[in-house]
Amino acid sequence: MKEKIHQMTFSRLGQYLSKYIPESSLVSVDKPEFSRRRLFSIENTFWGFFQQVLSADGGCQEIVNQFRVICEARNLKKMSLSTSAYCQARMKLSIDMLNRILEQTQRHIPKAHNALPLTGRRVVVADGTGISMPDTVVNQKVWPQPKSQKEGCGFPQARICALFDLNTGVALSYRMGNKKSHELPLLRDQMDTFVEGDVFLGDKGFISYFDMLNLKGKGVDSVVGLAKRKPINASEAIKVLADNDLIVEWPKPKGSKTRYQLEEWEHLPDTLQVRQIKVTVTQPGFRVKSFYIATTLLDEKRYPSEVIAELYLKRWNVELYFRELKTTLGMDILRCKSPDMIQKEVIMYFIAFNAIKLMIN
Repeated sequence: MKEKIHQMTFSRLGQYLSKYIPESSLVSVDKPEFSRRRLFSIENTFWGFFQQVLSADGGCQEIVNQFRVICEARNLKKMSLSTSAYCQARMKLSIDMLNRILEQTQRHIPKAHNALPLTGRRVVVADGTGISMPDTVVNQKVWPQPKSQKEGCGFPQARICALFDLNTGVALSYRMGNKKSHELPLLRDQMDTFVEGDVFLGDKGFISYFDMLNLKGKGVDSVVGLAKRKPINASEAIKVLADNDLIVEWPKPKGSKTRYQLEEWEHLPDTLQVRQIKVTVTQPGFRVKSFYIATTLLDEKRYPSEVIAELYLKRWNVELYFRELKTTLGMDILRCKSPDMIQKEVIMYFIAFNAIKLMIN
């Protein structure tokens, strides 16, 4: 699919993906200079950037060569080999417009969600990953390299936390911070992505009394790996549903007021009922022999423990999504030299990723 898209002309590409990225979405109200029909129109610039993030080379020169072909086909004045005009056109693309296009792709996710058997509830899976970018002064200022690397011997590094629809793999939202950014604060900036009825799926890095309660308040249940908290014995459980399947009560953690707004923290209940499931791994190839899951899906009849365990193992899909983004598409190492363009480049990768996912679903 990637190779097929990359071989298309800009106009053909726009027609091919018009269902997910209609021409009407390519409007930048704050960039009046794009209103004139010219070679570097907003449409041509967007689709050029789109193809650029899909190309093996990833550079601007290949796209400029395509523009030169357009000039010849239209009998226009011969275009220079310089990438300057194309780069300036990319800079004029509005981040707001690109974000709207990313949101546009998400509207085409199939309505039928069967990621969580027996219920049909949408499952939103989260994970984080690191990316690097060109070593420029402005990039280093926003996304500094690790202190362990000598100055001039490393590259700026950023951290991305993204939410995906588990059923289709379509990216729902993302946030980017520097290398020190923890995934939980980045997740909290994406709470508007969740809607009532969703199920949040995350690894042990996302387990949090505060966030599980907040999500529950939005009508969103959580299924996360148990970490930090010691598993509770059956003798201390509120209810024993089955062997290795308990309803337990978590007390509000102490000493956490400084992490959150004091008013928010004080209004949280003193306890949270959680279902604790121990999963024994019998499949060869797994490093662990057993692990624990914490979930707010308390109804054992509607959500049997084996269904929840199977769902949690599907969390591995998010690793594949990031591998597709970073390795297959090339988001692992970005190419833009300024923070503004880095943000646009990342959005373009997610737009291209979503378009491909929608085409194959």
